[in-house]
Amino acid sequence: MSKTDVTRRGVLKTGAVAGTGLLLPTYLRAASHEGFTNAPTGDTVTLGFNVPQTGPYADEGADELRAFELAVEHLNGGGDGGMLQTFSSKALEGNGIMGKKVQYVTGDTQTKSDAARASAKSMIEKDGAIMISGGSSSGVAVAVQGLCQEAGVIFMAGLTHSNDTTGKDKKANGFRHFFNAYMSAAALAPVLNKLYGSDRRAYHLTADYTWGWTQQESIQAATEAMGWQTVNNVLTPLAATDFSSYIAPVLNSGADVLVLNHYGGNMINSLTAAVQFGLREKQVNGKNFEIVVPLYSELMAKGAGANIKGIVGSQNWDWKLENQMGARYSGTNAFVKSFGEKYGFPPSQAAQTCYAQTILYADAVARAGSFNPCAVAEALEGFEFDGLGNGPTSYRKDDHQCFKDVLVVRGAENPANEYELVEIVEVTPTEQVSYDPEHPMFAGGALGTCNPGA
Repeated sequence: MSKTDVTRRGVLKTGAVAGTGLLLPTYLRAASHEGFTNAPTGDTVTLGFNVPQTGPYADEGADELRAFELAVEHLNGGGDGGMLQTFSSKALEGNGIMGKKVQYVTGDTQTKSDAARASAKSMIEKDGAIMISGGSSSGVAVAVQGLCQEAGVIFMAGLTHSNDTTGKDKKANGFRHFFNAYMSAAALAPVLNKLYGSDRRAYHLTADYTWGWTQQESIQAATEAMGWQTVNNVLTPLAATDFSSYIAPVLNSGADVLVLNHYGGNMINSLTAAVQFGLREKQVNGKNFEIVVPLYSELMAKGAGANIKGIVGSQNWDWKLENQMGARYSGTNAFVKSFGEKYGFPPSQAAQTCYAQTILYADAVARAGSFNPCAVAEALEGFEFDGLGNGPTSYRKDDHQCFKDVLVVRGAENPANEYELVEIVEVTPTEQVSYDPEHPMFAGGALGTCNPGA
C-alpha cells in the first residue's frame, strides 16, 4: 500500500494500521474509507453553511455566518485560534482539516424548509460540500438533516431547539450541539415556581411549526406538573408580523401568565404587542400578570428593547458566562475575544453553537483520520469534551444530542450597555435537564444507520 493510500484511507480493511499491525478504535475501522460523497481529492475541502439571510430569523443567521467564517479562519491557522486553544481535544493543528485548507460556500434558507433543502442540495451537488451546517429554524433543520442523510454527508445542526430534531426526526448523519425544548422547560419550571408560585393560569401563543409545537408541549408539561393550569394554546403563523389580534383575547381569558413560544422577529413583535396592550401592568386573579419567553437571546433582547426587562427565559450559552460563573465555562472568553476583535461586538448563542459545530466536525475528521461521514459519525458518538464554552459536554450516541448545562436568564432591569441586556439567573446542571432516549416526547423515530453516499 502506497503512502498516498495510507493517508487517504488511514487503515487497512483488516482494521490494522498500515505497516504496524496495530488495531485501531472502531471508528477508524469503517468498512471502507473511500467512495463516499464529495471525498476531497485536492488540497482543499469545502463546507456548506446554510443560514437564514432573509426571513424572521435573519438576525440569528447573520451572526451564525460570522461565526462560521471565524471558525474557518481558525481552522486554517489564522487569527488567535479562538477556542482551539481551550478545546479539550488537541487533534486540530491549525493547518486546515487533515492538512487540507478549508473553504466554504453559503446559502440562504429564507427560514423556509423547501428553500433550505434546495440551497443545501446545490452546495452538495454543485459545490462539493462534504458537511452542511447552519439554520435557525427547526423546520429547516429537520428538512436539511433528512437531505444530508439521503445525500451521504454529515449535518452539524445550527440553532435548532425542537425536540424532534434529535427525537422522532433524528438521523444517523445528523448531530445537534444546541439544547432542546425539553431542556428549556426542565430548567425553567423550578425558577418559574420560585418567582411566580404554583397557582398560575397560562395562555400560550405558539409558532405553528415543529419547534413551536414541541416547545409548547414541553413547557406546558413542566408547568402543569408543578400546579399551573393551561387556559389556551393558540397557533400563530411563522410569517406573522402583527400579533395584535392574538394578544387581544388574552385580556379576557382569565390567564395571569402569557407564554410566548416565539423566536427571533416573531418574539420581538409579539412581546411588543403584549406590552402595548398593557399586559405587564395588569393584575389578574390577584396576581401581577407575567410574560414568559421560554427561549431567547441577546439578539432578541436587543430587538425587543425595554420590553424585555424582567422577562424570564432560557439560553444555550451567554457571552458573559465564564466571567460570571467561572472557569467551568472556559472557552467562552477566548471566543468572545476573537469574535469581538473581528466584528466589534459580542457573539450570540447562535454564533457560539455554529462555531462549536464547525470545530467539532473538523476535530472528528482529524480523530477519525478520514472524511468518510460514517467514520466521522462514529468519532462524534459518545464523544465527551470541554473548552467550547458550555462546560463538560457529551454527544450522546443514542440520538446525537449534546448534553450540557442550561442557562435560565431574564432581561436586565438596568443594563450597563447595549450588549448586556440579559442577566443570568441560574445555571441548571446537566443532570437536571437529561432524559431517557425513549422519553415519550422524543419517541417515534429511529436513528438508523450512517449513509456514506456515493
